Amino acid sequence: MSEEIEKNTGAEELLNEAELAEKTGETVSHDSKHLIHCLNIIGQIEGHYALPEQNKATKYEHIIPALVAIEQDRSVEGLLVILNTAGGDVEAGLALAELISGMKTPTVSLVVGGGHSIGVPLAVSAKRSFIAPTASMTIHPVRMNGTVLGVPQTLSYFDRMQERIIRFVTSNSNVDGDEFRRLMMNTDELVLDVGSIVEGSRAVELGLIDSLGGLSDAINGLYELIEASEPRYR
Repeated sequence: MSEEIEKNTGAEELLNEAELAEKTGETVSHDSKHLIHCLNIIGQIEGHYALPEQNKATKYEHIIPALVAIEQDRSVEGLLVILNTAGGDVEAGLALAELISGMKTPTVSLVVGGGHSIGVPLAVSAKRSFIAPTASMTIHPVRMNGTVLGVPQTLSYFDRMQERIIRFVTSNSNVDGDEFRRLMMNTDELVLDVGSIVEGSRAVELGLIDSLGGLSDAINGLYELIEASEPRYR
């Protein structure tokens, strides 16, 4: 009877993990050196407003409880965040970045494809960051879609929001603040927009990202953080 219960429990766990992977892109490793949780942030970050169905999106209301659960779970030793995002809701993305940066769980981010716009704070929010050689990060000023009131208060709001992002990025990476502003306000690189595209090796040179590397490098980096850290809860 006990064997049958164990089999049923194992089958339920596999089913729950399959549903989790399908709905939110989250996976948990089991037969590995350390138990790590993989969290994908892809497409656009959906915040206060729902995106059209054809848009590939990461819903921040899914990610927030997942981060809370990971931080509490004593069996999870580390978090690997894989980023390939086109940006999205600025405040939602910044909220997720703040949560990740405030975790005691060892965290590593890996940018593959692109870490555009609000994906930059998300990339630097981890305790250690990696970027693939072919990946890029797009840095540009805060923008808003929809109706915008053409009054001084609107411009002031944009400036303050932009400063919040700059402070977060510079305090969680080694990039120079003035250089980051210059990249953000560059008018010579993007067509029909202001900003810069920073490729993998350049992002490391600027101090925006810690290391150039791929999946195995990111996992090894996370293992190093886990082995150097003390248990979170006893």
